[in-house]
Amino acid sequence: MGEKSREEYWRRNIKLVVGCLIVWFVVSFGFGILIVHPLNAIPFGGYKLGFWFAQQGSLYIFVGLIFFYSNRMGKLDKEFGVEEE
Repeated sequence: MGEKSREEYWRRNIKLVVGCLIVWFVVSFGFGILIVHPLNAIPFGGYKLGFWFAQQGSLYIFVGLIFFYSNRMGKLDKEFGVEEE
């Protein structure tokens, strides 16, 4: 892999990581803490939505982000020829 390819690979990798961290931050901190009161006005499965995000929703999103990141990194690795067998 050439120097340009290596830089592009890491640039896209960091962009993906930052994007996932932003989503995780918005869901866990934003929905679970900052805007919990407006979300609590919405019922969800017998619970207030803000409470659900604070207790369960952010965990589900985090697990989903793990699978999303793994899938996208697999595609990125194949694109740059550094995939594992």
